[in-house]
Amino acid sequence: MAREQKTQDSPAPQDVPADIRSMTFERALEDLEEIVRRLESGEVSLEESIATYTRGTQLKRHCESKLESAREQVERIELRPGGVIATAPMQTD
Repeated sequence: MAREQKTQDSPAPQDVPADIRSMTFERALEDLEEIVRRLESGEVSLEESIATYTRGTQLKRHCESKLESAREQVERIELRPGGVIATAPMQTD
């Protein structure tokens, strides 16, 4: 059920600008960390803070999407009867 809620909260791809969608996870995380630093320092005006916060939200969504995609690709190695080694999707529930 928690997974269903998370899916409902996931942004539509159009909610994240193309320049962010093309970023690697690491680059997006670096940019997000810089935004947090700037907002916490108080070095931006109110108007700029709003725009910066919006971009930070988009970067966060992109990072979450990348992490979810990576999680879905992770497989668990299983040793099955008879010594057979196989992979299976990782269970998260």
